[in-house]
Amino acid sequence: MKNLTTSELPELMTTAEVASVLRVDRSTLSRWRSLGSGPRVTWLSSSSPRYQRNDVIEWLKRAAA
Repeated sequence: MKNLTTSELPELMTTAEVASVLRVDRSTLSRWRSLGSGPRVTWLSSSSPRYQRNDVIEWLKRAAA
């Protein structure tokens, strides 16, 4: 496995950060997660969902198409 440097790591965003960018409520992101329809989520633990910035951007591009 390749050793990653800090600059190569994806930027992880919290639910609150993504909700703010998308201008939706955090509960909307939670609902999208349960439906599998929102941006791809990475779970750091069972209660810590995070979103990779690039995944959010790609999801927005697909949703806008």
